[in-house]
Amino acid sequence: MKTKLFNFWHSFRSSYWFVPTVMAVVSIALSFCTTTIDDVLSRDISEKIGWLYSGGPEGARSILSTVAGSMITTAGVVFSITIVVLSLTSSQFGPRLLGNFIRDTGIQVVLGTFIATFIYCLLTLRVVRSGDSGLFVPNLSITIAFILALASTVVLIYFIQHVATAIQADSIISAVYRDLEAGIDRLLPEQQEHAVDEPGHNDIRAALPAKFDLEGWPVAAENSGYLQAIDYDGLTNAAIESDLLLRLHFRPGEFIAAGEQLLTLWPREHWDEKLTARVNGSFIQGRQRTDEQDMEYSVNQLVEVALRALSPGINDPFTAMTCIDWLSAALGHITQRKFPSALCYDEKGALRLVLVPLSYVEIVESAFGQIRRAAASHVQVILCLLGAIAAIAPHIRVEERRKVLEHHAAMVAQSGRHLAHLKDDRQAIEERYQLTLQALRR
Repeated sequence: MKTKLFNFWHSFRSSYWFVPTVMAVVSIALSFCTTTIDDVLSRDISEKIGWLYSGGPEGARSILSTVAGSMITTAGVVFSITIVVLSLTSSQFGPRLLGNFIRDTGIQVVLGTFIATFIYCLLTLRVVRSGDSGLFVPNLSITIAFILALASTVVLIYFIQHVATAIQADSIISAVYRDLEAGIDRLLPEQQEHAVDEPGHNDIRAALPAKFDLEGWPVAAENSGYLQAIDYDGLTNAAIESDLLLRLHFRPGEFIAAGEQLLTLWPREHWDEKLTARVNGSFIQGRQRTDEQDMEYSVNQLVEVALRALSPGINDPFTAMTCIDWLSAALGHITQRKFPSALCYDEKGALRLVLVPLSYVEIVESAFGQIRRAAASHVQVILCLLGAIAAIAPHIRVEERRKVLEHHAAMVAQSGRHLAHLKDDRQAIEERYQLTLQALRR
């Protein structure tokens, strides 16, 4: 249940309209509060406060109408500029980065400020009275409208500067890295102990009952979509209540088609239709991948930017090298962390869940594999890749991870040597490779 609520909150908070909606609601409440205060204050008291608006009803209507009209016009301009920025970002850096811009709190606050000011002025305008119905000018409310208009001017200047900064490659890449770093801290909270090897595939097979594959009952997926999150607590509780062992066949980030085998439960005698629906409800699917439980997603975002930069149409190796530098920093953190076990036990020590783990080998391959293939003809990028692997070396705590990095360093050097046409380039690659090996074996 906790996972489902977190997923809902993550989706709700990431929507483009969340902050503007909250600010609009606050502006409605503010309007009612200030007009109520104006109604309580007598006009004599309002006139004695020098900084409050002191004009008549016609002037009040004119001011509120002008501010409201300018705010909604400016909001439309801001929205149009944002759409242009999203289009440019999608074409140059990839459509998967659009989510980062939609979640950009700064842009949401800017749009929310204009909409909130518009709504505030509109609601305040309705209480201004003159003529037979009596005279009422909400002096405090109109003064607040002045302040909101000035704040909107400041916010507009901020928006221009923020957008100009946000569309720069370095800003986009560092923003993705921050999301990745947060995901590492959330999904890999424990530090890896020195010289302690990780459980392998054989350890998982040994933990399963002898006839698990023959006697297990397959549970099919009811829906299609990307697996965004898994409610592990819900699955564990279901397994305990029905005395089951569940082996999952997917992990967050993978695509599941309706009818595919979602998991295998054992023993099959404990299976029923209600359990199938409950198990399916623990797998949260959506139209796209998210970084909620999928650390590889943020890695792939950085890789996508690097691959686009190395494409013949863009040919920007410096952006690719920037991505590699940030990937190296992220892998340095990951190398120090302990990956969760694929085996989940209940309080009595009985095995209840067998997960599909994300291994260190897969993370490193996701980070460097595709870039290595695309950068084979770019000597500087090859040298940057070798330098990035060397930078990870001080964070290594287990021998298996050292071997993984040595393997990738060898493949990077081999790709570079194979396509480097000049002797000096091949020599530079070889020298950097040897320095990388020395760093890894130190």
